[in-house]
Amino acid sequence: MPLELELAPASFAELDGWAGDDHAAALATYVISCDQIERKDATAPMGGSASMGLAGAWQEICAIARRTAPQDARVFFETWFRPWHASASGEPKGLFTGYYEPQLHGSLTPDATYRYPLYAVPQEENLPDRAAIDAGALAGKGLELVWVNSPVDSFFLHIQGSGRVTLDDGSELRIGYAGKNGHEYFSIRHELVDRGAIKPEDITAQSIRAWLNEHPDDAFAVMATNPSYTFFRILEGPGPVGAQGVPLTPGRSLAIDRAHLALGVPVWLETTLVDGTPWERLMVTQDTGGAIKGPVRGDIFFGHGADAEWHAGQMQHEGQTWLLLPHLLSSDALASLQP
Repeated sequence: MPLELELAPASFAELDGWAGDDHAAALATYVISCDQIERKDATAPMGGSASMGLAGAWQEICAIARRTAPQDARVFFETWFRPWHASASGEPKGLFTGYYEPQLHGSLTPDATYRYPLYAVPQEENLPDRAAIDAGALAGKGLELVWVNSPVDSFFLHIQGSGRVTLDDGSELRIGYAGKNGHEYFSIRHELVDRGAIKPEDITAQSIRAWLNEHPDDAFAVMATNPSYTFFRILEGPGPVGAQGVPLTPGRSLAIDRAHLALGVPVWLETTLVDGTPWERLMVTQDTGGAIKGPVRGDIFFGHGADAEWHAGQMQHEGQTWLLLPHLLSSDALASLQP
């Protein structure tokens, strides 16, 4: 049976580290989400499960958020929201991973070095899988945005969803997610473990990247086991942009499963980084991803640069979440929260 989002009432006193968080930073991230929340029909569902309520309640909260001074951020959240402990059909612990904005090198024209294209979204309804696209199924259709110099870097960009491309003239493009080919996502870490290429306890994004680069003759076959393929667009202005359509904030934006959670929801996350440092922080659901499945599952956006890449590649830890839902939820939404 599919897992269901279950919510139990909680208090802010139960949130480890709540008093020490940077509530002003969380408020600033939440207000960014309000740009999209306020565009919804007030009578429309927020999304996810019925417990997320209607957009109108969230729009009232957004209006208050915009008037709240940074020094009053903690009071704002404690006044207008109530925490609910999330579980997946009774299991409160779930997997939390990380992602980042990678750096690639490319050119607007192909040559012997820059020969791996990043594509815009095709118009066809039935799209080929990764293996067929890598073999040239979309070549020559005018969909190429830019060519990069590494198929491995391109593959990781597909997983992350957005990135920066430094061009051969020194300028930079920001590339963002525009769509997928409709094929189911499959993590190649399973393929590499099954092959005996990497031990389960040693598998990280860094070890996967190293293996692919060290085995170029096998790399395409391994990457092709993930038939999902990402298409891009060139971004103007701040970025990267998540599935909600707003710029992501390093350390505050969380990718979630939209089948269960709405975008724009404050979520208190308690997990642990690879070095054992506790991660106790208020985040906002602003993105999604093909590998993010389940009510208690998330992907932390760590930002750009070497440190962000390292943390994202190593992040693989259990955690728990508390959803902050408005006191202003409709009676129907409140009824859905009852056990």
